[in-house]
Amino acid sequence: MFMGEYQHSMDEKGRMIIPAKFRDSLGTTFVMTRGLDNCLFIYPMEEWKVLEQKLKSLPLMKSDARAFTRFFFSGATECELDKQGRVNIPGNLREHAKLESAAVVIGVSNRVEVWSKEIWEQYADNSEESFNEIAEKLVDFDFNF
Repeated sequence: MFMGEYQHSMDEKGRMIIPAKFRDSLGTTFVMTRGLDNCLFIYPMEEWKVLEQKLKSLPLMKSDARAFTRFFFSGATECELDKQGRVNIPGNLREHAKLESAAVVIGVSNRVEVWSKEIWEQYADNSEESFNEIAEKLVDFDFNF
């Protein structure tokens, strides 16, 4: 399980250190792709395979399913860490997440997310304001704190 928030920077070549606490769980190779809310999603291979099967089961005849699957898979790339624990983030993914230098890496249960520091702070501020409302809606999913 991934959890926590870490501040990192990206070098001019697009390399960024993955927090040491996440490295073992990610494994030697993992998948990085476009995420929702202008971030990147990183999945260990086992989790990626589970997600891949779920996406394959979406109905091909539905345009929303095709669009989401295209968006998700076209941005996906297999990655590995270098000896310093860094990952090279491809240009198209840096552009999607608006990553320049300051980044925030967060653990979200079965995946890691990479955010531009500015976008993360804005998102966190907005989410904090509505956290209570969101928590109340989760009761509909039989989720209690």
